[in-house]
Amino acid sequence: MQEENNTQDTRKLVKEISNRIEAILFWKGEPLNLKELQKLLETDEQTKSILVEINSDISIAINLAIEDLKSTLNDRGLCLVEIENTYTLRTSASMGSLIEKLQIEELNKDLGKATTETLALIIYKGPIKRSEIDNIRGVNSSYILRNLMIRGLIDKEIDPKNSRTNIYKPSFELLSYLGVTDIKNLPNYEEVIKELNTFNEDFSTTNSKTE
Repeated sequence: MQEENNTQDTRKLVKEISNRIEAILFWKGEPLNLKELQKLLETDEQTKSILVEINSDISIAINLAIEDLKSTLNDRGLCLVEIENTYTLRTSASMGSLIEKLQIEELNKDLGKATTETLALIIYKGPIKRSEIDNIRGVNSSYILRNLMIRGLIDKEIDPKNSRTNIYKPSFELLSYLGVTDIKNLPNYEEVIKELNTFNEDFSTTNSKTE
């Protein structure tokens, strides 16, 4: 009986780690490998407490939690996609027709203020990381970036300085549509770049003081 209770307690605690992984993947909005997940979870005090309770190494706990998350998302609107030990959340295949319809509706809409601001950032400051965009805008930009990519207005590439990070830049199609042959010829380019750089420096300084 005691052994059965211990097993149930362990499953419950693994479920808590599974929930944390789900939240991280949703928040990130991009693929993460096991090392990246481990790094993020290691900073969470609750996760540390769970590991002590189940007397488990974090890498083992993550693997158990991932299997739990796969099972949890079975027959749901979202699914966990795994490619070479890299994980991301995607809409399930059964939702394909619904998502396709929503995408068509989205493409037919005008760009909103937030989307236009994000696009302007990428045009002037690109290539730019999502974290930089989030810092400047003060909110998570994952959804907007996906919409811009769907519209073919921006491209996502792997950062040549860090293979674990993506960078965003305006697409050739967009630049061609704007008639731009050199980004530096954009209106008020020098002033805008100077202002954005100043903001990033101020943000970094403020952040370092609060850490």
